[in-house]
Amino acid sequence: MKVLVLGAGGLQAKAAIYDLSLSSDVSEIVCADSRPDTIADLKRFADEKKLREATIDVNDFEKLKGLFIEADIAIDLLPRGFKELVCEAAIETRTSVVNTNYTYDMSRYEKKAKDAGIAIMCECGLDPGIDLVIYNKAIHKFDEIHLLNSYCGGFPEKSACDNPLNYKISWTWEGVLSSTKRDATAIKNGIKVSIPADDQHKPDYINTMDFPALGLLEAIPNGDAIYFTDLLGISEKIQETGRYSLRWPGWSAIWGPLKKLSFLDTEPVNGLPCAVTPYQFLDKFLGPRLQYKDNEKDLVAMINVFEGISGGKQVRLTSTMLIERSLDTGLMAMSKGVGYPASIVAQMINNKEITATGILTPALHVPWKPFMEKLSERGIVINEKEEFLH
Repeated sequence: MKVLVLGAGGLQAKAAIYDLSLSSDVSEIVCADSRPDTIADLKRFADEKKLREATIDVNDFEKLKGLFIEADIAIDLLPRGFKELVCEAAIETRTSVVNTNYTYDMSRYEKKAKDAGIAIMCECGLDPGIDLVIYNKAIHKFDEIHLLNSYCGGFPEKSACDNPLNYKISWTWEGVLSSTKRDATAIKNGIKVSIPADDQHKPDYINTMDFPALGLLEAIPNGDAIYFTDLLGISEKIQETGRYSLRWPGWSAIWGPLKKLSFLDTEPVNGLPCAVTPYQFLDKFLGPRLQYKDNEKDLVAMINVFEGISGGKQVRLTSTMLIERSLDTGLMAMSKGVGYPASIVAQMINNKEITATGILTPALHVPWKPFMEKLSERGIVINEKEEFLH
């Protein structure tokens, strides 16, 4: 199997490439990125005999298609703005692809992908990704789901919290800033609630979660939770649902005032010698100051809570997952959480463990049992606790 990895020079790609290089089914990994010499940093932990470098401008559509033609399957780890180009290249070359970003509605490609006989697996990373496979398992357990709350976040281990944010970068700092500008939708007491990004850090919207072995974490509403309950076909019975980012306590106390002071505005500041926005300044100024040292670990914590009817009884199911950075390989917890699912599902598609075509989602199309077994083999264990409610 030849696998094309787009965005191979990014943080999240390292775990995907590492995992692919360990597979006896994979003969070649084409590491495509706009930056030269993407393979150099990968050679210290991946099987370099399987790696081939390709320098590409993704906007060069013909060259992009050329890389797809050479591959049996592709993994898209590019910034979210390239997803349409990647889908078009996959369809034109009849090559299946796994994407890891939020994509939301991709139904416009459904018929084209089916006609091409390929799978376009959307939102198959960490969050969204692993959480959606957990959803898939839960909907088969419950007769009715009345509550579905999902919490996930990446942050430093306590000993690495040496700045006022108690945060360091395990994906992209611009991505973190962008997520703080994302509106949220939720359901409370059976009523749809819209939470503008400007309000998401207000105390009324902030929850705390007690995570095993970590203690209290701050939960901030983030993302469209109703999109996923609609996808599962369960919104009609849902009384409560939300998606939340997890951080160490104090995150919102910093970002709430910064938002009020317009530090995330995207209009240039008057009076400067060049056109710079507050958003751009925070990205370029803080990003280099929030990097992990080689001996520091990042953590990824995930909690999914379901309540509903199972076997005639009121049941609560809580799943938890904790990933830590591997200091021997240097692989970040966030990279493993994103890259391993993408690698696993790409191999499942190529090996016909997933045979559906069209626009696919982990919430419906990834068989949860073998997926979770494969995650566990890679050291990512999902723990479950079931309680009967009175």
